[in-house]
Amino acid sequence: MKEIVELSDKEITIDRNEFLKVKGSIDTNLYYIESGSLRIFVLDDYEEQTIRFGYKENLIVSLDSFLTGKPSDLYIQAIKKTVVKVITKEQIEKFLETENNRNLWTKILENLVLQQMEREIDILKNSPKERYERVLKRSPQLFQEIPNRHIANYLRMSAETLSRLKKS
Repeated sequence: MKEIVELSDKEITIDRNEFLKVKGSIDTNLYYIESGSLRIFVLDDYEEQTIRFGYKENLIVSLDSFLTGKPSDLYIQAIKKTVVKVITKEQIEKFLETENNRNLWTKILENLVLQQMEREIDILKNSPKERYERVLKRSPQLFQEIPNRHIANYLRMSAETLSRLKKS
């Protein structure tokens, strides 16, 4: 991943609650989080559904828009003041001219897809307790970086249920 981060020649700071991306925008950038934390969510009938988090040393992107060049339904919002390195699609495309780099990029994309699939399966078939335990095992740092209300939404449970699970 270091090789991709080094492509960046631009850094931006996003204040707490500010949006990096909003629904309907086209995202031609990939972002590497230097500090802070972000969440990706969709808004449906005025209800937010968090689908991903990013914090220090993570890549974050509206992947649908980045890959297709079409507007995305996703929002990316800073949970706290966040500094990101911006890597443009052009920089990525130039980087992909060598086979070694294409292999690295493929591994990064595979990892993103597998994480998303694992989470979807979790939500569909596991109890709130199992979802909590799996995310705690997979990403213990999440609980240091992200407020409980966002984690609860991500895990599709109430903040009270999450609080109860954390205590037990």
